[in-house]
Amino acid sequence: MNSYVIGIDIGTQGTKAALFNEDMEMIATAFEASKLISPKPGTVWQEPDDLYASCAATIRELLDKSGVAAKDVAAVGIDGQMAGIMGIDESGEASTYYDSWLDTRCGKYMEEMRSRAGKRIIELSGGPATYVHGPKILWWKNEHPEAYEKTARFVMPQAYVVGRMTGLSASEAYFDYTHLHFSCLADNAGKRWSDELLETFDIDKSKMPRIVSPFEVVGRVTKDFAAISGLIEGIPVVAGCGDTAASTFGSGMFDRGQILDCAGTASVLCSVVDSFVPDIENETLTMMRSPVDGLFLPLAYISGGGMCVRWFRDTLSGKPAASYDVLEKEAGPVEPGSEGLYFIPHFSGRVLPSNTDLKGSWLGLDFKHTRGHMYRAVMESIAYEYKFYLSVLRSLYPDDDFRSMVTIGGGAKSALFSQIKADVLGVDVMVFETGETALLGSAVIAACGVGMLSDYKQPIRRVMKKRAEYLSDAEKHRAYSFYADAYLKAIDQVTPFYNSVAQKGSSAQSQIG
Repeated sequence: MNSYVIGIDIGTQGTKAALFNEDMEMIATAFEASKLISPKPGTVWQEPDDLYASCAATIRELLDKSGVAAKDVAAVGIDGQMAGIMGIDESGEASTYYDSWLDTRCGKYMEEMRSRAGKRIIELSGGPATYVHGPKILWWKNEHPEAYEKTARFVMPQAYVVGRMTGLSASEAYFDYTHLHFSCLADNAGKRWSDELLETFDIDKSKMPRIVSPFEVVGRVTKDFAAISGLIEGIPVVAGCGDTAASTFGSGMFDRGQILDCAGTASVLCSVVDSFVPDIENETLTMMRSPVDGLFLPLAYISGGGMCVRWFRDTLSGKPAASYDVLEKEAGPVEPGSEGLYFIPHFSGRVLPSNTDLKGSWLGLDFKHTRGHMYRAVMESIAYEYKFYLSVLRSLYPDDDFRSMVTIGGGAKSALFSQIKADVLGVDVMVFETGETALLGSAVIAACGVGMLSDYKQPIRRVMKKRAEYLSDAEKHRAYSFYADAYLKAIDQVTPFYNSVAQKGSSAQSQIG
């Protein structure tokens, strides 16, 4: 019996791959850096051939490193970036480049979708129109009609790669359901495309592929892909899912009421629920489907939350930069609220709820404030944002008990950061050693898809190791309530200023042009 499975994560920074045995123990890993093409601010894409080639290269590296025979690989599972999109022609070849989630050129169409059907988009798809699929498809249609016309289906990057690996035509192309909340064009609850939204924005339904489960075996490795990857022809490949969906799945998010903090480059807070309740009022939480059918993962995020922590260290802590340990020792004794110092971490605008003109800011600086105050304020700002997300979550699901949180990612290494989150949110925080959660998630999905595993929960929980626990301090939680409210008021106060600056800046640029 074949006893190995490959998981691949097509991320923004690069493509990672890992080989797992039947106990879901990682045997070997490989990585190839991404080639992001960004000729000017706001323009970011990747060449589809690069995405495809990176998967082949990392698979070959896995086999070379491990010495495992290709005939012993039972299945391949792939996850990928979620908010960008690309097109394929009738043969399954790329008709556009991969329009990255970092590309903001579709802003005009984002505003158009909001003005024409904003609340209805959230009600049906589960998420607001931001720099995601719907606005990007409208951008291609209106700005590059020849490419739109040539496009037979719009697909996700992992679905494109799987299609190339297995020789899928456009009629066989697919869109897994973990991406529906980013589409702006779906009936998410019904796992189908919304005729209403497609008609509202005059998007041809025939260009939207069939919707499938991440666990579905959609094809088998072709002779051509086998030749460049080192695999053998005929190995099954599952549909796979989005990278965040794979990561949450690989983190053991299976039970209703769980909270997960992904403390990485982005700061993501999500939970597990078993019903679809779109956030129509606050337009903050987006309703991502779990790979497990019937579960939803309501989430919101700060696009560069973790980057703010690193930015402070690299830019403002001195030359050479201070270590995180030194900064933490300085920030630890500072009282909750950093003695009236507030930091706004939205360097690229606030994503959820959308506030595109907002920028990073310090408020309340005083001569008493030290480097320790400033570092603590950066951490506290992310916790304040999370507290708002959690309040929205509780308003949508008043019968659920969101009382404890698991934190993973680079930020989970900081004891101070975890304690601040526990105290601000009023929940206990547990830190787990989980490894490469997206790769593990994709591998387990593939193994379950081909019947190699009958239970997805047990192998994931087996590799999770609890490292630390931080209990919420009731007194500090009460103190933080004032500062968390003040943080939200600060955002409201500075927003008109940034809106005005953006409008005047745009006007000035047009006059110069």
